[in-house]
Amino acid sequence: MSVFSHSEFDDHQQVAFFNDGASGLKAIIAVHNTNLGPALGGCRMWPYESEDEALTDVLRLSRGMTYKSALANLSLGGGKAVIIGDPARDKSDALLHAMGDFIQGLGGRYITAEDSGTSVADLLKIGEKTDFVSGIDKVSAHGGDPSPSTAYGVFVSLREAVYHKLGRTDLNGVKVAVQGLGNVGYRLAEQLSDAGAELYVTDIIQANVDRAVRELNAIAVKGDQIFSLDVDVFAPCALGAAINDQTIPQLRAAIVAGAANNQLATAKHGYQLHQRGILYAPDYVVNAGGIVDVFYQRKMLEEGYGLDNYAADLDAKVEGIGATLREIFVRSDRENVPTFVIADQVAEERFAGANSLYQPDPAVA
Repeated sequence: MSVFSHSEFDDHQQVAFFNDGASGLKAIIAVHNTNLGPALGGCRMWPYESEDEALTDVLRLSRGMTYKSALANLSLGGGKAVIIGDPARDKSDALLHAMGDFIQGLGGRYITAEDSGTSVADLLKIGEKTDFVSGIDKVSAHGGDPSPSTAYGVFVSLREAVYHKLGRTDLNGVKVAVQGLGNVGYRLAEQLSDAGAELYVTDIIQANVDRAVRELNAIAVKGDQIFSLDVDVFAPCALGAAINDQTIPQLRAAIVAGAANNQLATAKHGYQLHQRGILYAPDYVVNAGGIVDVFYQRKMLEEGYGLDNYAADLDAKVEGIGATLREIFVRSDRENVPTFVIADQVAEERFAGANSLYQPDPAVA
């Protein structure tokens, strides 16, 4: 398994592997860039089919976090952690403690948070072994869980994309196909329903679909049929690479805006969306609400930041995602360049201009 020659290696500053035989932990942490601050990103637990698949995921996700934090104007770099295993079967206190030891050994260069397959409760267990955990502050807006802020940022983004592409100032009657009804996807669907949108939903867990049909009056769709629906917006909220060679020819939506990370399988698919006139809201702009929430939680813990300030600044910052997207959309139209290229350029201008690498604390490294 090669790292430096890997197709997703992007001048990452550090890629660390950890194996703990006693707990069964096999994990990878990738630190992409720390020019703006310590790398912060979620800890994902997933039953990857291979170690190479896990490496691909952590490299792509960590890079995305660098860009996400830069575009959200946060003093953070980008990193990610993946645990190879089934969260429903393989998770244990011993495994989570071992993950905490792994993170602590990096001395603060990487700070972890919740992600697919992990929860606030898991992060609390990890936090018993490391200081570098965020998204667990019980006095925060959502008891430490950043997913409501992620969902709201996606809602704000989708609303902005609908205004830009369709000229609509509201979402009443707008048809949205939501792929994935996890913590973020379901909350997004709730907000869309409250705004009057017409929902079409799918998920690998039938109970999630049934709940959306029952509670949100959503229309259930079978698996891959979600791509070919005659809707206004396709909202990918499951795993990445939903926009690929197979799905692009099926898309009938005018807009792609969702919560999933790495929605484009490759850069060429972003160009293909642009050529077809489909407005793509770059995922790492759209789903930045969670990292914003986690950032302000750390300010509360480290700087004595008041709860009132936290709530006000968090709301303003998440609402600001819409303004960032507006700037990207306008510049994309003016230059006739895909939105993801414009977003990359803006982010790179920010983090590449900072040249002081974050130094870990030698006392804990």
